[in-house]
Amino acid sequence: MKATLDTNDRQFLERLHRLSPASVQEVCDDLGVTATAVRQRLVRLFERGLVRRESVTAGRGRPHHVYELTEAGLRELGDNYSELASILWREMQAIEEVGIRRKVFERVREALVLRYGGTASASPLPERLDGLRSSLAEHGFDVEVDTSGPLPILRENSCPYLDLAESDAAICDLEQAVFEKVLGTRLTLTQCCLDGHHCCEVQPAVHE
Repeated sequence: MKATLDTNDRQFLERLHRLSPASVQEVCDDLGVTATAVRQRLVRLFERGLVRRESVTAGRGRPHHVYELTEAGLRELGDNYSELASILWREMQAIEEVGIRRKVFERVREALVLRYGGTASASPLPERLDGLRSSLAEHGFDVEVDTSGPLPILRENSCPYLDLAESDAAICDLEQAVFEKVLGTRLTLTQCCLDGHHCCEVQPAVHE
């Protein structure tokens, strides 16, 4: 779950993709905004690797820059899977045969376990927690480990499945089961966004 673009940046990328390759002036004419505003947004998106710049020469005129989306930018526009995820989740839950439904959920759980680090190693729990935190961060989760208390806390600062969880909290159970398998320890959910908290927190059931 990588960090998503805000609405304005996404709309800008969509327009640039339709125009590309496009000069700053061409983007200005299309959007009806100033060149300064366009350049500022292009710089920000360029720094994120979503836009690239090329120098072109037309006739005897001076070279000028044109902009277009990078492969990462194109993927960013296509990364809108929330509706599909909700549909797939509902259809999984609707499987009538209990054995088949359980098997599907087990396969999904094991796939996520492999994605986020595999089964637990023999390393100390703090190292396993930090490894899970690092893996989740690489996949776009806003997550941290808090070791200030008697038990470490794995904290998700934003719920990656909020829309889905609001209609079916079983997705939270699945995520916790995945984390338990990766860490090799039982976890307790101590705080949840669904209950109005600003983040979700889990911690080991006992101290290791």
